[in-house]
Amino acid sequence: MAPRAPTEKADWPLTVALPDEAATARLAEDVAATLAPGDTVGLAGGLGAGKTTFARALIRAFADDLALEVPSPTFTLVQTYDAGRRRIAHFDLYRISDGAELDEIGFEEAALDGARLVEWPERAAARFPAGALTIALAIAEHGRIATLSGGGAWPARIGRTRAIRAFLDRSGWEGAARRHLQGDASGRIYERVRADGRRAVLQNAPARAATDYDKIAHRAVDVVPFVAVDEALRNMGFSAPEILAADLDAGLLLLEDLGSELLVRDSAADPKRYRAAVEVLANLHLRKRPAEIAWRGGIYRLPPYDADALSVELSLFIDWYVPRATGRSLSPAAADDFRSIWVAPIERALATETSWVLRDFHSPNLLWLPVRQGHRRVGLLDFQDALHGPSAYDVASLLQDARADVPTALEAALKAHYASLRRRGGGFDERGFDEAYAILAAQRAMKVMGAFARLGTVGGKPFYLKHLSRVEGYLQRALTHPVLSALSLWYEKALPQNRR
Repeated sequence: MAPRAPTEKADWPLTVALPDEAATARLAEDVAATLAPGDTVGLAGGLGAGKTTFARALIRAFADDLALEVPSPTFTLVQTYDAGRRRIAHFDLYRISDGAELDEIGFEEAALDGARLVEWPERAAARFPAGALTIALAIAEHGRIATLSGGGAWPARIGRTRAIRAFLDRSGWEGAARRHLQGDASGRIYERVRADGRRAVLQNAPARAATDYDKIAHRAVDVVPFVAVDEALRNMGFSAPEILAADLDAGLLLLEDLGSELLVRDSAADPKRYRAAVEVLANLHLRKRPAEIAWRGGIYRLPPYDADALSVELSLFIDWYVPRATGRSLSPAAADDFRSIWVAPIERALATETSWVLRDFHSPNLLWLPVRQGHRRVGLLDFQDALHGPSAYDVASLLQDARADVPTALEAALKAHYASLRRRGGGFDERGFDEAYAILAAQRAMKVMGAFARLGTVGGKPFYLKHLSRVEGYLQRALTHPVLSALSLWYEKALPQNRR
């Protein structure tokens, strides 16, 4: 039951009737939801056509602040607004007469790290991007009319955001306010939606063609795995979000909003909250978890976390991290040694206890729900790439959290707590777990170092680079285990500058 890729495409140019201010605000929100750094949106139309009204609604939606003061930049020419990692510059070019004036107000620079919203775009002449989105507003008998045009991906992007609005409307969330939520390292996009005192989270994840890496690493390319695993986790009493509405074909899910309180405080692990997260994993692993999951769509089989998947993830370290850290690629001989050294540890890890591997069980994907009890105090968000593999993987993912500082002593205490809970259930191979933990902690650290280097170098997400030092430190911890002695020697030779 694999959903087809979405084919939404707006009629183009698209004409939208705006009978009142509420309709104008909804269209502005729909455009704001799709804005990305480098985008330019032009607002055309005569005096009194509603450009400033539209701009004000778009900027307030972009900043998620309905009370934000948004003055017309008629005299200042430009006004910039920051919303977390997002930025938008609002230009009014009515008084611009030549290109030199555009340079003086930073017109080109504004598109380097943010979006541009431009009133009177025709005044920019040749400096206005040819493929930019233009919204022409005109007074009509009943309200206004907006005509959207532009090249490149804009027809598909506007079609997608309008399809999301239609999905919300038919799901009982008509007229809902849409606000950007910070996404993750994947291509999935999240929004928080509000209507009539209710809140939910929209997951926008259109199906995509699987790459060779996806196939080997068993990464999800549609929302079916998320829905199947979510249903199974909820049936077992875990706090995965309830799915309020779904369009599997379009890759749209409306999810219960579990809030935004994380397990970290000031970028450091909160011991009480991480202890509760450890208890979630112990509870999950106490019973044998088969690879097949029965869900409303039939049977979903969790892919295996096999040697090929673990190995292809390690290729990220060779391809992206090493060149960034050393300024050069590994020699073919060193790369072959690296792959050969990993064969035996991977085999040893795969021979240990298996269960469900949620795969990204760490702080960005875990929420604190203090009003709930027991293991339900930890909300689970990201598990569409779940696999069936070594139980120790998620424990290592949490206790060597790539996004938060987990001191060595706390890691040891939490790991001991997990082991004590598992011993109570009987049949726990603590020695095998300890060995697999070290192996998988090192594997994950190297994968993450490669992935973050790639995202920061060519992925347009430089903020991932700030986590590299932390993950390098975690790798050093893992390499002290005797089972990784050969890898430790290789690492010291290949990256001597990283040894601490």
